[in-house]
Amino acid sequence: MHIEVSTDNSIDGSEALTSHVTKIVQHELANLEKHITRVEIHLSDTNTDKTGPDDMHCMLEVRLEGLQPTVVKESAATVEQAAKGAAVKMKHSLESILGKRSDRR
Repeated sequence: MHIEVSTDNSIDGSEALTSHVTKIVQHELANLEKHITRVEIHLSDTNTDKTGPDDMHCMLEVRLEGLQPTVVKESAATVEQAAKGAAVKMKHSLESILGKRSDRR
């Protein structure tokens, strides 16, 4: 599973943040890893000059073997919370997609 992390100009895309967010997503998607070819994590801050309750955004795009990309979004107070929320949403979405796919076989 190949993982890429990108940030907008308002978030420090440090090695530590990239590593931490990658570990959060890997942990949530671990049981689906054999089906996933690529994960893209996009982090952004909608209110760069202000703080707010849900101004950090995480968009996850996951590519499964032989299927179109699946995208989920989550907003939260921190980057970590947004990444965790998006990863949980993605896990549920992929489990549903893969469950429907196995039912057809």
